[in-house]
Amino acid sequence: MSWFLVKIVYRIICGEGKHTPQFDEQLRLVEASDEESAFSIATELGRQGEDRFFNQSNQLVQWHFVNVSELFRIEALQNGVELYSRIEEKENGELYTALVHSKAEHLQLNHALGYLQSI
Repeated sequence: MSWFLVKIVYRIICGEGKHTPQFDEQLRLVEASDEESAFSIATELGRQGEDRFFNQSNQLVQWHFVNVSELFRIEALQNGVELYSRIEEKENGELYTALVHSKAEHLQLNHALGYLQSI
């Protein structure tokens, strides 16, 4: 058996769907004997993840499984192993770098707050 990283994509439709199209891309770990089995397992997970509910405005929200769009075999589960990589091209590199730093600071602040609340 091997581990695979799969990307499962859902389309989110709220109300009549008259909004900017929304998609949820989920990265999941799947254990399977080969790529074909991993794809089949991921597809079933995607179908099981479909949902329908009413939001606070009493609008129907639907999560429709689109498909499995990526699948990668993970050679070894060990500290620091690369699970996923994507190259981004941004018009404003400084703004993107600042956003990354801001997100990192937010993570560190939340960790510190969690620690302080635990003592």
